Amino acid sequence: MKPEIYASRKGRSGWKLGRRDLAGAAAVCSAAAILGCGPAPPCHGVVAHSDRVESLVFSKDGKLLASGSWDKTVKLWSLPNGVLLNTLKRHSAVVQSIAIGPDSRLLASGSDDKTINLWSLPDGALLKTLVGHSGWVWSLAISPDGRLLASGSEDRTIRLWSLPDGTLLNTLAGEGLSLAISPDGRLLVSGSSDTTIKLWSLPDGALVKTLAGHSGWVRSATVSPDGRLLASGGDDETINLWSLPDGLLLKTLRGHSGWVDSVAIRPDGRLLLSGSDDGTVKLWSLPDGALLKTLKGHSGQVWSVAISPDGRLLASGSSGRTIMLWSLPDGQPLPTCLMDVNASTTAAKLIQHTCGGGSHYWYPN
Repeated sequence: MKPEIYASRKGRSGWKLGRRDLAGAAAVCSAAAILGCGPAPPCHGVVAHSDRVESLVFSKDGKLLASGSWDKTVKLWSLPNGVLLNTLKRHSAVVQSIAIGPDSRLLASGSDDKTINLWSLPDGALLKTLVGHSGWVWSLAISPDGRLLASGSEDRTIRLWSLPDGTLLNTLAGEGLSLAISPDGRLLVSGSSDTTIKLWSLPDGALVKTLAGHSGWVRSATVSPDGRLLASGGDDETINLWSLPDGLLLKTLRGHSGWVDSVAIRPDGRLLLSGSDDGTVKLWSLPDGALLKTLKGHSGQVWSVAISPDGRLLASGSSGRTIMLWSLPDGQPLPTCLMDVNASTTAAKLIQHTCGGGSHYWYPN
């Protein structure tokens, strides 16, 4: 007989969750869905990091999700089961940004310790530490051919590095609060606290154009798969859509009630995702910019959104230390919850309970 696993409350015991025989760091609240024993409970008290989740990125082969956090770590999660594979701990300060190369074999992480670490995947071995910035490393972007890394910093420079050796190639006079590289690898986009967006040619780093349209810091930027559309999000609570390469402002999307911290475009180019300080993720149709849906579920600001290479999965990370997974294009929350038992004080209090022949766990309130 199958063990009975379902979502319920019983007095002070809270939600019934997973089984011990699922991997320890796996998404215990997805146990019901995995075993086919009834509806999965919400991710009550489940955290992925011990501080806010600042950055998310999928590997290009879709097998891995990486998360960077204020807890100074980068975590590697397997997909689709959400098992924690590795925790990378060599930074001494907040991890602001992460990027994965096109062959899914290299990860770069930028930190408030002013360094960039290069790691091999999937084993997570530290390959090299790049030193050169004199301020926090806010943003990273890797070129489509995997041969160039761009980093933006508080020191008001953007640095271009060769990969995989990490040689410094060029230093650009620009802030790089947010960065994106066009699919053809010929254009670098940088967003700044001065409210502007700059377009740079690659690989030479020449400034092509400065775009004005936001009234606050430009915290996020992404380029469509066909390279013809740029989306940018800012502290002015708006998302701007620009044509490329001419930089013409096409449309301003309004709907968030907080900073727009992250934007991403689905691989088919028809859907834009945005994460905001207002605690929501919004889905917008492209190219018209119509608001399709608002996703709610996080208990804090949504600092990062990322879309899987096949366009079927959305990941969102928040100041509430959680990572949520959603199906696309419908925006339905998935039962898989990414959990690190070492980061969760709640998970440390799991109480074993036997029911129906299986070992079960309850989160105490």
